[in-house]
Amino acid sequence: MDYPNDQAPGAPVRAGIPEHGRVPKYYAVKARIDHLVAELGEGGAIPTERDLSEEYGVARETVRQALRELVLEGKLRRQGRGTVVAGPKLAQPLSLASYTEGVRRQGRTPGRNLVTLDRFPCPDALAAETGLERGEPVWHLERVLLADDERVGLESTYVAVARVPRLGTDFEPDSSFYGYLHDIGIFFGDADERIETVLATPREALLIGTPPALPMLLIHRVSRDTGGRPLERVRTLYRGDRFSFTAHLQG
Repeated sequence: MDYPNDQAPGAPVRAGIPEHGRVPKYYAVKARIDHLVAELGEGGAIPTERDLSEEYGVARETVRQALRELVLEGKLRRQGRGTVVAGPKLAQPLSLASYTEGVRRQGRTPGRNLVTLDRFPCPDALAAETGLERGEPVWHLERVLLADDERVGLESTYVAVARVPRLGTDFEPDSSFYGYLHDIGIFFGDADERIETVLATPREALLIGTPPALPMLLIHRVSRDTGGRPLERVRTLYRGDRFSFTAHLQG
């Protein structure tokens, strides 16, 4: 197989073009715009659909499909009536580290907007999943995740009121929940985590500020403290166009 000299290790082999060389028109246009993205750099303005269709000799709908895919992949973003080059994705480590730590390591400023903080009796499903007692009071903390004031995710945390009885009065909603737990002497021991790709519900899309058709990365986490006691159950949606995840594997 013939590999281009500039083939990047993480890129699709031969730019995703099959050996027979026949590719959809939109994909060929997408590849050319992708090269343009690299030349322009973050914030660079992409030419209009009309200009691109004239330059590449294709229909505007072909250009529109290519741009749509690059937006979904997070390489471009809409700005007003135009399209510009997006910044790099946030690479969040898969570890028992907080969202705050992961974002700060990349030179971004983390933040959170409180949606709701309420308490209710633990339902059967949550009790079965976490080991909490059915009917015992639990907190539900829901917050929009921010990076440099950009909405990038939505997080729901469930934790027993008995573990953090003063959460409603002592906790700053825009701060790190993990940092708060450490401050009151609670430390994470281990967790089970599951990742899947989903579409946001209309409510979630409205809170995050994205189209409902934008793919999301959904992480489910059930964690325990250093003594093995159930600690939290978290459901976090991350924008698929703004996030990737990393993990260090050791044999």
